[in-house]
Amino acid sequence: MQKIAKKSQFFGVVYAKKQEITIANGEEMQLAGEIKDVIFASADTGYTVLDMKCEDSVFTVVGTFPPVSEGMNIRVEGKFQTRTTYGKQFVAEKVWVSAPSRLEGIKKFLGSGLISGLGPVTAQSIVDMFGVDSLEMMKYPMELAKVRGISLKRATEFGMNYAKVQKMQDAVMFLQNLGISVNMSLKIYRTYDIKTVDNVRKNPYMLVDDVDGIGFATADRIAGELGIEKDSDYRICAAITYLLKEAATRSGHNYLPENELLSSAIALLSIDCDNIEQRVRDNMMDMVMLGDLVRYETKEHAAILLKKNFNTEKNIAKKLLQLKQEASDFRVNVESEVASFERSAGFSLHENQIAAVKETIENGVQIVTGGPGTGKTTIVKCILKLFKDLGQKVALCAPTGRAAKRLSQATGEEAKTIHRMLDLDYKNGEGHFTYNENTRLPVDVVIVDEVSMVDEYVFSALINAMERGSRLVLVGDKDQLASVGVGNVLNDLIKCGKFNVSYLTQIYRQGDKSKIVTNAHKINSGVMPDIDNKSSDFFFEEKNTSEEICENTIALVTRRLPKYLNIPASEIQVLCPMKRGVAGTINLNRELQKIINPPSPYKKEVKRADCIYREGDKVMQLQNNYQQEWSQTDGFKTVRGSGVFNGDIGVIESINTQIMQFTVRFDDDKVSIYEYSDVDQLTLAYAVTIHKSQGCEFDAVVIALDANYMLQTRNLLYTAVTRAKKLVVISGAKKTVARMIQNNETARRYSLLIDLIEQEWQGGAYD
Repeated sequence: MQKIAKKSQFFGVVYAKKQEITIANGEEMQLAGEIKDVIFASADTGYTVLDMKCEDSVFTVVGTFPPVSEGMNIRVEGKFQTRTTYGKQFVAEKVWVSAPSRLEGIKKFLGSGLISGLGPVTAQSIVDMFGVDSLEMMKYPMELAKVRGISLKRATEFGMNYAKVQKMQDAVMFLQNLGISVNMSLKIYRTYDIKTVDNVRKNPYMLVDDVDGIGFATADRIAGELGIEKDSDYRICAAITYLLKEAATRSGHNYLPENELLSSAIALLSIDCDNIEQRVRDNMMDMVMLGDLVRYETKEHAAILLKKNFNTEKNIAKKLLQLKQEASDFRVNVESEVASFERSAGFSLHENQIAAVKETIENGVQIVTGGPGTGKTTIVKCILKLFKDLGQKVALCAPTGRAAKRLSQATGEEAKTIHRMLDLDYKNGEGHFTYNENTRLPVDVVIVDEVSMVDEYVFSALINAMERGSRLVLVGDKDQLASVGVGNVLNDLIKCGKFNVSYLTQIYRQGDKSKIVTNAHKINSGVMPDIDNKSSDFFFEEKNTSEEICENTIALVTRRLPKYLNIPASEIQVLCPMKRGVAGTINLNRELQKIINPPSPYKKEVKRADCIYREGDKVMQLQNNYQQEWSQTDGFKTVRGSGVFNGDIGVIESINTQIMQFTVRFDDDKVSIYEYSDVDQLTLAYAVTIHKSQGCEFDAVVIALDANYMLQTRNLLYTAVTRAKKLVVISGAKKTVARMIQNNETARRYSLLIDLIEQEWQGGAYD
């Protein structure tokens, strides 16, 4: 039986002969040796499969590596794992590499292609002349140029490329010694290139700003390792920036009040000194003076925000008022056009719907808002026909793939996500829209559905790309929860009073026995819904404890409702107010997965942290990833693009355990391949939070209404109920429902948009 070295408690390389033990799965250990063969290596992710020679044994090692080649010396730390398909492999969690020392290894390394432009033949010539000193000679172009066939120019290029490989490997080793994973180390290197080590040594807190996935705590730990003082100005500035970004990410705030930011920064820094408040305030003002932050006086308080966020809201204000002022007038008989639409549709519009159509034709910026069943889609169909009859080119869009698909089905016209309409392209490490302020959308009218979900960044990009004189129609429900991202665009635009708003209040979509729509409107009006279980589509089941709610939800999804509706359990969506707790999404996902998609020898799976992802699992994207590539096939045509977004739902189609990738097919038929290292972007989606369900519609919804959730509000319950098309079941206590309906408070979002619109209005002297 093969024997290898057990991990030493002391620093240094441990080789096979030092302490022999039997190879066992799951036992942490180290291997040291030479790379015999590189079987697979991803240039994008660093994921590598290689054969490593360790004394007289050869092991297959997998993991994330810096660029490596045959012949290099290597030390890895990790565990053996046995996989059904590929047998026993060593899964490396930490990696140390160094240049080869043996002559044969040097030749393999030089000829591996790792050094751009240098192949096996030239490598042989270099080794023939310099022997074991070959790598040292790579630093001296004049000496290297003495080799037959190598010009001074080529020698210089070889030297530069060799230095670049060394810099990357050194950077990865440096970062890894600071407790950063190889995968994250490569990500950092791609950000700073050859300046990585110098930048991190000087100011590790810049990682918080520049590298996704590194928060203040990680940067702070690195700074401590490097001996940076707790009261360093770098650290104070980083804390301020981090808190503003966190406020945007977690709560959708565009800014924080100065005093709130000050106190939060002091708490985060945890520095025991008398003048810490003044130090934080001074650094904050320095950042304002340097242009990193903006300080803006509102009627209530001084606001502190990132310059990017201020510019975004300023741009929205400016561009919206331009659209309002510059829209061309149409001479059209609206009544005649509406009558034509009514004849083709086979029904008549209500007077407030006709008024909304008329106002849309008259205004450069028009807002149409109403709850479920109030005819928003009918309005869209009518104005779409009217504008097309006027010879106008109309673009339909929505914030999510689901919403866009639903809009297409309702109108019979193509609708795209906003990102796809603007043609998102990811180059040079950043996402860019093809259509922007310089290259405008070739359309006359843009209609945006589910606009309550649109955050300020996306909205700003959209109106930037609109041609001057074109029209913008915003359709949504003002009483839904605000967007997951920054801001509260729809409500801010309504509240500012500068744009025409059509309020749809009459309920049209209502079957004789349907209670979903009527109960949704009752909730929104502060009235207790009908929960007598006398309808066929709205049910309430009294459960008072978290355990009862959890047990009942599982029974509803896996046994009772599939029989009642004749649909698979995976099509029934559970919505929860919270993630944690017995009746939260994390636990419910775990329990539902066991029943809906249990383990099978025919299904591959991967465990990351405390979650198992299995082929066939329903998953949701947790963050906007503009870089994530996808393909979409329609018949014989395949469209490729990039960008998968917060809230997108799909199914894991396949898992490739050899190259550590899995494939997800999203609801709009976009297929995307994820690396194992990116799995934290996804979560199981048998149960999702109500906030994450915005913009989605499901045939059947089970609302697990745990009373332990602190923020019990009316619009939270309203949003949950309005996600369902055919069936709603609430599992919880009546008193919880009553308490939520009584609480009409909404979580405030700090935004300057209303102030800036007013400012722009006055400055532009608009009528």
